[in-house]
Amino acid sequence: RGLARALCREVLAFARARGFGAVVLSTSMVQVAAQRLYEGQGFRKVGSSYPSLLGTLLNFQIFHYRCDLGDGT
Repeated sequence: RGLARALCREVLAFARARGFGAVVLSTSMVQVAAQRLYEGQGFRKVGSSYPSLLGTLLNFQIFHYRCDLGDGT
């Protein structure tokens, strides 16, 4: 978990330094540890979708996250 957290911070710093306004990502409903990691780094869930017809039938969702970078603070 320490490595994942450090990589996430680095991606956010990289994007912020290059003037991006936000970072977006997606993860599946079964990746609970990843969801916690992203939420702990400032990402918020902005939606969900089904990856395919089979995903819909199985109620297997993909969660979409966004972290607004703001003015670098």
